Amino acid sequence: MSPRKVALVTGSATGVGRACAVRFAKLGYAVTVNYSKSEADAQETARQVEACGVPALLHKATIGDDAQVREMVARTKEAFGGLDVLVNNAATTHFVPHDNLDALTDAVWDEIFQVNLKGTFYCCRAAMPLLKERKGNIVTVSSVAGLSGQGSSIPYCASKGAVNTLTQSLARAFGPEVRVNAVAPGPILTRWLAGREAHVEKFLEHAPLKRAAMPEDVADVVLFLAAETSLMTGQVVVVDGGRTM
Repeated sequence: MSPRKVALVTGSATGVGRACAVRFAKLGYAVTVNYSKSEADAQETARQVEACGVPALLHKATIGDDAQVREMVARTKEAFGGLDVLVNNAATTHFVPHDNLDALTDAVWDEIFQVNLKGTFYCCRAAMPLLKERKGNIVTVSSVAGLSGQGSSIPYCASKGAVNTLTQSLARAFGPEVRVNAVAPGPILTRWLAGREAHVEKFLEHAPLKRAAMPEDVADVVLFLAAETSLMTGQVVVVDGGRTM
């Protein structure tokens, strides 16, 4: 009997991360639920995963810390025996108008890049040996901000553009054993955008489908890339209702 498949989803306490964790659980995957701050929310995600009849591993780690990431991957292997899918969902930002260049301090740049770019790389690097063993794959939640330069702040856009390039570099480096793809959503209706509904509406003015994404919309594409296709790698799939076409 083949071992149960395993998914590790970073930033899975709420939103897209939770939606992905539950979707994998419904497919029979054991899931490592990662969080950095929202412990109660992460516990709820773990409960929802276990309600699908599969085990969940709850692990607190800041992905911008390489040592914490390595420990998380090691615990996943210890608990479940291996890893089939890594979903890089954890990210951070600062909301800064793009014309306010003086607000973009070194601290802002460093925090965003430490989590969004270096943290994503740390997770990929730590997970790669396990993924190669099982011919698994990586799906990173990027953003259309990395394609259009429009987003919460200039450093955020730049970090996501770098994540898109990282996706291509890793896909080339680790094929054919490991596939590496990304999803680039537009605005997602989560608590991250609470109070910024006017900005979302402005974004959607030129979107043919005229609606923002729900977490489940993004999870649909993550699951497709991870479990329903085998010939896609190095791709950044846009999920924004047609806004950026």
